[in-house]
Amino acid sequence: MTRVVSISPQRPDDVVVDLLAATPAEVVLAAAGAYKAQRDWAAAAPAVRAGALHAIAQSLADSAVEVAALIVREVGKPAGEAAGEVGRAVALLRYYAQQAFDPIGETYAVGGGLGFTARKPRGLAGLITPWNFPLAIPVWKSAPALAFGNAVVIKPAPDATAVALRYAELAAPHLPEGLLTVLPGGAETGAALVSCVDAVSFTGSSAVGRSVAVAAAERGIPAQCEMGGLSATIVLPDADLDKAATEIAYAAMGYAGQKCTATKRIIAVGDSGPLAEALAAKVAALGLGDPAESGVVVGPLITAHARDRVLDAAAQARAGGGQVVAFGVVPSAEGWFAAPAIIAGLEPDSALNREEVFGPICTLTEVSDVDTALELSNATDYGLVTAIYTADLDAALAAAQRCETGMVKVNAPTAGVDFHLPFGGEKNSGYGGKEQGKAAAAFYTSARTVQIGASR
Repeated sequence: MTRVVSISPQRPDDVVVDLLAATPAEVVLAAAGAYKAQRDWAAAAPAVRAGALHAIAQSLADSAVEVAALIVREVGKPAGEAAGEVGRAVALLRYYAQQAFDPIGETYAVGGGLGFTARKPRGLAGLITPWNFPLAIPVWKSAPALAFGNAVVIKPAPDATAVALRYAELAAPHLPEGLLTVLPGGAETGAALVSCVDAVSFTGSSAVGRSVAVAAAERGIPAQCEMGGLSATIVLPDADLDKAATEIAYAAMGYAGQKCTATKRIIAVGDSGPLAEALAAKVAALGLGDPAESGVVVGPLITAHARDRVLDAAAQARAGGGQVVAFGVVPSAEGWFAAPAIIAGLEPDSALNREEVFGPICTLTEVSDVDTALELSNATDYGLVTAIYTADLDAALAAAQRCETGMVKVNAPTAGVDFHLPFGGEKNSGYGGKEQGKAAAAFYTSARTVQIGASR
């Protein structure tokens, strides 16, 4: 039997979870229970669904300190970010509780009769979630699904199993039995889930996301896949250098760079020297160490393999002529730590400029003009988010139109999203539509058109 083992990345001898993975048969059984619960849930008044989501939000808020500590322990997220993630999850639940009351269609005049559209829940939503936002992503997928009348089965990343199970425990008293289930497991469990749901929402790597999309297409069900990033930040000569350096340093290195929206490529228009100097100071000042300690911004990598990949990428970049212009110092502590590094002088087609390394490492490239910066920014298979720093609004808006990413941020870091706005990427970063905000309704419901002719 396959086991799911989750280990604390800052203390590898601390086993947070060790349990059996859900088998395909158990996935099918959970799906059957979910369908049974979903019928009554879909028929319930909006106030019932809204009330349940508000109650889950309150239970989570009441347990905020405990859940944040579990996030720190299981995935090594710095305590400040972990507390923020819990707060965000509470807000997400309350936001989608209100959407249960939103209009569900439109009316049209049709030759003396009436035409209208109405939206109905898909049925059962299968959610495959990553480890880096172990609470927020399961919530931002499940909250809208529940608000619009669906049942939910969540297959969390093995490294985030404990947090997902705790979320299910807090939700259980407020939902019909079987409506929300968490099934621990790996690829086999995830594949079984895709085989028996009505819609699947996935967040993770591009390779796995593509396989999920193909499997969903073969079954004729909608898939929403949020995948990798290789996000670029473009800094124009007139930018506020201190603001840009402060925000880029955090966007690139916060939580050890383990976010799909993390800055991985910095492109300086004009002389990059002043920006490199500012970044060096900002990166050096970031707290690095035990994520449970106050002031720590950069914690460990999620696994030893992830740590080794960062170290190998840095070594290869230096061997290829790269110069480390900003760096941090690894603490003398157990755990899977890697020193933050910004590496300049690499060719545009170097590995770090082409392949996403999920860790505290990024590149700095100097170009002569905005056109070249945009060409370089777009020269990747990914398309999640681009950040542009400039004091010229016209230049920012013109550049934004040319960015081949699902999101563009001006004088704001690549990392960090507002849950009431649509979220998602293009190219290999996203498939099947946006998440969050009002966009969620389009995925978790299907529309039907009803036409009523005149009686005479």
